[in-house]
Amino acid sequence: MAIYESGEDYLETILLLHAKTGFVRSVDIANELNYSKPSISRAMNILRENGLITVEPGGQIVLTEEGRKKAESVYDRHVFITAFFETVLGIDKETAEKDACRIEHIISEKSFQALKKYTFEHGNKE
Repeated sequence: MAIYESGEDYLETILLLHAKTGFVRSVDIANELNYSKPSISRAMNILRENGLITVEPGGQIVLTEEGRKKAESVYDRHVFITAFFETVLGIDKETAEKDACRIEHIISEKSFQALKKYTFEHGNKE
């Protein structure tokens, strides 16, 4: 199953909202991302059909194990790349965040692991 950038963004948002509030509904995601409720509803259906989330009777959205792994992977990339850009390259926080958000979706696992290895070997343990 291929999951696209927007799907990864939704999973990451669900992960972060759940960590912050402990309860995530479609309206929370819509508010967080400033998207329309119909867009969120459609996206949640796709994520549910792909086995990445479940929707509980009260409307709570819960990541499945596979969904959580994917969300954590995307978030790990986001945090690491942002920190690398800020601390190693000296890029301002806003630009680092924006660029990391785009790169986190397209960088291969091989390149990401090589970047982490290089960074750790050179004393930048972000």
